Amino acid sequence: MSKFYRYLNQPEGVKTEANQDSDEGMRVSRRGFLIGAAGAGFTLTFFRAGLSFAQPEDVVKEGTFEPTIWYHIEPDGRIVVNIAEAEMGQHVGTALARIVADELEADWSMVELNHVDSDPKWGLMVTGGSWSVWENFTPLSQAGAAGRKALIEEGARLLGVSPDQCEARNSQVVAGDQSISYGDIVSRGDLSRTYTADDLKQMPIKPATQRRLIGRESRALDIPDKTDGASRYGLDAKVDGMVYGRPLIPPTRYGATINNIDDNAAKSVKGYQQTIVLDDPTDTVPGWAVVIADSFHAANKAAEKVKVDWAAGDTADVSEQDILDHGVKLIESPGKGSIMFPDDGVDEAFNDAADIFEQDYITHTVLHVQMEPVNALAYEKDGVWEIHTGNQWQSLIIPVLAKALGVKEDKVVMRTYMLGGGFGRRLNGDYAVPAALASQKLGKPVKLVFTREDDVRFDSPRSASYQRMRMAFDANGKPAGMEHHATAGWPTEVMAPFFMPKGANDEPYDPFSIQGAAHWYSVGPHRVRAISNDLANATFRPGWLRSVGSGWINFALESFMDEAARHAGKDPIDFRLNLLKAEGKNAGEAPNSVGGASRQANVLKRVKELSGWGQKLPKDTGLGVATSYGQERNMPTWTACVARVSVNRQTGHVKLEKLTLVTDAGTVVHPDGARAQVEGAALWGVSMALHEGTHYKNGEPTAKNLDAYTPMRIRDVPEMELEFVESTEVPVGLGEPATTVTGPAIANAIHSAIGVRIREIPITPAAVRNALNA
Repeated sequence: MSKFYRYLNQPEGVKTEANQDSDEGMRVSRRGFLIGAAGAGFTLTFFRAGLSFAQPEDVVKEGTFEPTIWYHIEPDGRIVVNIAEAEMGQHVGTALARIVADELEADWSMVELNHVDSDPKWGLMVTGGSWSVWENFTPLSQAGAAGRKALIEEGARLLGVSPDQCEARNSQVVAGDQSISYGDIVSRGDLSRTYTADDLKQMPIKPATQRRLIGRESRALDIPDKTDGASRYGLDAKVDGMVYGRPLIPPTRYGATINNIDDNAAKSVKGYQQTIVLDDPTDTVPGWAVVIADSFHAANKAAEKVKVDWAAGDTADVSEQDILDHGVKLIESPGKGSIMFPDDGVDEAFNDAADIFEQDYITHTVLHVQMEPVNALAYEKDGVWEIHTGNQWQSLIIPVLAKALGVKEDKVVMRTYMLGGGFGRRLNGDYAVPAALASQKLGKPVKLVFTREDDVRFDSPRSASYQRMRMAFDANGKPAGMEHHATAGWPTEVMAPFFMPKGANDEPYDPFSIQGAAHWYSVGPHRVRAISNDLANATFRPGWLRSVGSGWINFALESFMDEAARHAGKDPIDFRLNLLKAEGKNAGEAPNSVGGASRQANVLKRVKELSGWGQKLPKDTGLGVATSYGQERNMPTWTACVARVSVNRQTGHVKLEKLTLVTDAGTVVHPDGARAQVEGAALWGVSMALHEGTHYKNGEPTAKNLDAYTPMRIRDVPEMELEFVESTEVPVGLGEPATTVTGPAIANAIHSAIGVRIREIPITPAAVRNALNA
């Protein structure tokens, strides 16, 4: 997926002209107006920098310096960085702005963020895959360097010295005992230098030793507004004349139709207006109705009284077990799926093996349950459809919205809001479609709000999965070959098939649903078969969920590597280290995976030291290990985890006592944000391993609210020890990799503690008791 860099879609060239011509002025006018943060009465000790969301007015005023579309400098010295990534708690704006500010030699206190609306000029607008810093580091660094170069040249002219005598520091150009601020250069100077796209690509950036902001502790620019309530989320969106809607969701995701609606009882609710049936040409919301009212309270109350007679689709009787059983059948059908990583000699390795070790693994359905249930406000204004909502992948849903509304794509714009949790759910913007259709049918703005139950029933969950792992051993007990068969519902197949490459047998595969399988172990010939579970795809719309395929793939892979080590009579860490050889395809390559498997071995060695691996532990207490390259093989984030658990043999309860994690993510741009990302990702993985998970029954998830679906609580958070490897290599992703290691580390620790192996998550007390009694 790395080929889809944002900067491949950027407009060509950069400008350093303070006064734009009329054509550029039209482009600027689409940038949007800063509505700004609430300012008065803030007493906590936070540094407040500007944090804004674009609205349909001007941002860039005449007389500013805009060297690239990614930022501009005001005459008063304020530096406004445009953020095209979604903010959902990960401080992405702070990280991206620091990249620009470091190269620009900016005063951090003068930096502000502007979260932009959808526009083709921003290129591919998607926030996911832990891509944001990785894909933007080089282009934003070069953008900052271009501005610094132009400011030094113009500052030197104003100071009457040669540019060679000048340097930029802290938003000033300095020459000996003379200096001039960036603001003064912008207001007094003539910034007319232009750079071509080729100039930008050749723009040198500073060596790591000269960085003054990247890698240093700093305040996140978005924290004050989140703390005092100034941040605007989708639920905050309002417009004059809007009505509220609550969806009535059919019993199956696909194929349902409405026979009849009886809203007589709902008419007693004050504020209730009507119930409308949606006609959706995109098949995003087939068989849907929407209750319309003056307020959400009224819509919510009336919705409980409306009776709908549905004809359900074909999956009304499908269960979780049906999906898993279908996965087994697919795995046992040799012609199914896409063949990946097809090394020569796999069959020979197994035919000649002195010993073959094989195990199966299961993961169950996982929901997103983000804090803010999905919602959207939609209306038409001056011939353009405005969609106000939080979203992670604007470029994906805008074509769907255009088709649903019967308009051209340039007649749809998504206004930007913070996300009250994303975790991959808002990569799929399907929830905006019913809002737009309802607004079009009524001819007025509609604010569609989902309850928690609605949100769960319409979620794009992580599909249940079934995997079969096999390893061949030679006569000396060393791995001689490996096979991995993995099946689940595929989100990319059903939502973004244009992202699907083909395997060695010319069959397409979902890269997000097999990431993690291309491991860096040297195990002899290796073959992976990725199989789409078509029954899962038909029952619900599988979704991208934090770490996507890597989460469930690595549970099987690292559980299996642990079992294989014990099968071979080896220590689990030593077994892995012996296979992490930086040679052949595992040697790594510039720029993203320099060092290859040796860097994964390094984090594994370090976590062994930090965790006290091999120490004597109390009874029924154990340590388990897992490691990963994170998300994508060509942007590896080397991660290793040791989990310490204690198990109550009577109740089967597993207590996670401590997590030790070591991460090599190359250059760490924003250390505090990086730590928060690893902590959050690790705990998400723990939650899926021990606390979360549901089953499908009669075509729907059985758990529909947080009374039945129980994510990890604060009381369950273990002690955590985190360490980052100091590095100046390419910065890679941090939002997801730690999610992939905690689950298998816990399962492996349970085996160390009580000698039983759990091959299914979530790991329930009943499953532990059953394993002990088996």
